[in-house]
Parts: sequence; C-alpha cells; structure tokens
Amino acid sequence: MKVITTFAASGIAALMATSALAAGETITINSFGGAYEKAHRQCIIDPFEKETGATVQIVTAYSADAFAQLRAQKDAPQFDVIHFSGGQEIVGAKEGLLSPIDPASLSNAENLYDIAKTNLAAGEGPAYSIAAIGLVYNSETAPKKPAKWADLFDKAYADHIVLTDISNGYGMLGFLMLNKVRGGTLDDIQPGLDAVTELLDNGAIVVNTSPEIQQEFAQNDAWVAPYASDYAFTLRKAGLPSAFVQGEEGTPASFITANLVAGRDNQDLALKFIDMSISREAQECFAGELRYSPTNKTVELSDEVAADVAYGEAAVAGLLRFDPTVIEAKRSEWVDAWNRTIAR
Repeated sequence: MKVITTFAASGIAALMATSALAAGETITINSFGGAYEKAHRQCIIDPFEKETGATVQIVTAYSADAFAQLRAQKDAPQFDVIHFSGGQEIVGAKEGLLSPIDPASLSNAENLYDIAKTNLAAGEGPAYSIAAIGLVYNSETAPKKPAKWADLFDKAYADHIVLTDISNGYGMLGFLMLNKVRGGTLDDIQPGLDAVTELLDNGAIVVNTSPEIQQEFAQNDAWVAPYASDYAFTLRKAGLPSAFVQGEEGTPASFITANLVAGRDNQDLALKFIDMSISREAQECFAGELRYSPTNKTVELSDEVAADVAYGEAAVAGLLRFDPTVIEAKRSEWVDAWNRTIAR
C-alpha cells in the first residue's frame, strides 16, 4: 500500500508555487470520524500539510450533519472543503452553497472516470472514493459463491440471508437494487417490497447496523448480506472468512465527494486539497486502508485489495447511482412502507 509523499508530476510545479504562500494558512474540512478519519489523515491530510505548510482543521461530522451546518452558515461558512457520501452535493450546488470547479484547476481531474466528475461546472465536487454495494458472503460456509442479486432468492441460501434496514444508507441502496432487479423503479418500490417479503418467508432476517451484520456472520452462520464492499474487509479483520462480489445486474454506489464551499477566500488552497484527494496515491491509500473503490483510473491495486472493491473499467462500468434527491424526497414514505412489510 502506498502513502502519498508527492503529487503527481503534473501538479508538482503548481504545488511548489503554492507552498510558500500556504505556510501558516488554515483550511477547515469535515471528516467522518473513527477509522475513516484516521485513514483520511494518513492518506490526504498529513501529506497535504507536509507539502503545503498549511494546517487542516478537522470538524468530525457525517454528511447530513455537515450539510445542515453548511446551510445554517450560508452567509459565513466555516468549511473550505466539505465531504459528502449521501449526494448532498447535488442539493448544495443547486442552492449556491458550493462553488463550480474548473476541471483545468485540478491536475488529476483528467484521470478520473467520467462518473466521478459529471457536474464539476455546476458545483458538484468530484468523487474521490466510492462505496460499492454488492454481496458480502461467507467464503467458507456458503454452499456456493453468489454471482448476482437474483441469487439471494436461491433456496440454497435460505435461512442464511441478512438484510439491512433502509434507515441505514447502505441498506437503502441494497433495497433499491433488489427493487430494480424485480422490475421496480424509483416511482414504484412495490416489487422491492414484495422481494423482501419473499426473502423473509425464506428465513432472511433484518438488522439495523453493520455491527449486527458482523454478529450474524460470527454467531448465527450468516452466508450472504447485501452491503458495502469495505465490510467484507472489516469482517476479515475480525477473523471471519468473507469476500465481496458485485452483482451481475449492477452495483449501487455511494459516492464520497470533496466539494468546494462558496464564499471562502482561500479557494486556491482548498482546490489543492481536493486535487490531492483525487490523486492516484491518495486513492491507492484509501483502497488499502478501508477498501473504498477508487475513481482515478491510473490507480494500481494488488490482487488482494482489488478483490474487495470495484476496480478497473469493467467494474466501474457496472456502477449505478440512484438519484439521491429522489431518495431524500421519498425516504419517509419508503421507510413507512418498509416497516409495514417487515412487521411480522
């Protein structure tokens, strides 16, 4: 695994010109706490501070809370760079809370997959990591390796499927993929609800949090759980045999983005931070530490790391993004319908 020590060659000259000016300056960002924040510091923050001489002030805040703060501070924002994993950048850009980004201002933008940079000019920051949602499975006790979402309905896995409540973001994406596989749309989730009923009839259980998934794998012989790619790695670190596979029908993705906040006076330095976030070195580090999928097509991963993520042109081509604005608008309605379905 690599840790950033320099920028990509194309960015070195610009960085050297910035370093003297940046010394003593501070930018404020949010990070997500815990293991994520530790990796964030290792892969991006510490190298950025070393290279520029600037200081990064971290506010630990998940996406929804960070967005609420950004809205409340619209006239005097505290953040220079704000990170989201739930699509809040789409709304923030429309509300004028985020600044448009000229791709030419990011030396690494040309190396991003198109899906990671679709609306830079509108103010939606680039995706520097992706949590791919697929099938986490027990690599020793499952009777066979799952290959597609439809395999969840295979009676060979009966009584050994773990679903996650849609109050959990990854659980929501897994449910919407089931709905899609069964012919549903964001305007019609009944096929997905019917699919959940069928799985429950086959003996599946529903949990609320990722630690509960680990408990089911450790204590109750769970074989398959629709969930994020990084969690197979988490289970293995806990001593549990597990692996991850993208479903053949497609892979829902949670995009983790770095966004330029409007109304701040040191945007050039903030752009340098965003540029480092999308660099090959930073993304190789994140993939190695947390098993998040890279968005930079020049990233090179070991076979061990690549097995846990969406990696390469073909894998990335299978990624899909359910519209976060629709999810947010319909979340309450969907949760009510879900709760009625699982009440048994």
